[in-house]
Amino acid sequence: MRHDRFHGRFESTGRGCEAPGCDEAGEFRAPGSRGPSFDGPGDWRWFCLDHVRAFNAGYDFFEGMSAEEILDAQSPVHGWRNTARVYSGMGNDGPRWADFEDPLDAISARARNIRGERERQWQQDAEARQRGLGSEDRRALDELGLGYDADRKALRQRYSALVRRYHPDRNGGDRTHEHRLQRVVDAYQHLRKAQRFA
Repeated sequence: MRHDRFHGRFESTGRGCEAPGCDEAGEFRAPGSRGPSFDGPGDWRWFCLDHVRAFNAGYDFFEGMSAEEILDAQSPVHGWRNTARVYSGMGNDGPRWADFEDPLDAISARARNIRGERERQWQQDAEARQRGLGSEDRRALDELGLGYDADRKALRQRYSALVRRYHPDRNGGDRTHEHRLQRVVDAYQHLRKAQRFA
């Protein structure tokens, strides 16, 4: 795909205009349903020149914004210092925009945080494989809050503790935890029959 930077035209073979009933080539892009984010530039719609002009004539970037939000969005430093959702962190372990002087430092910290989470997941996967745990076994252990090194005694103790916590007979007839109790019972029944705990 070649981009004509002076006219906004993208030369591409086979892409048609997305306007209903139009047979022209779709050489001009317009914003799609998903906007740009941390994960990439978002979706595009492709139109011929006439239809992209019609789309642009009716497009309102500020649609749904209050006057104050429009003023903020027009600021050259819009969004900086605000804690966006992807920078709000999970608990206290994620970076926040306000913690950084330079936006590039914030983006680097976010990438390091994602990489660290992936590495922890890979380590857990490797440990599970080494211990001979399948995906169902791992889900059941996670449901019970047990580590991958748990033995039969730890399984029984944890199961007993969770049943005491969630069973209606122990909560004065409160049945709000029945779904959680059922998941605990299902996880225990699965692990009890697993070769490792047999």
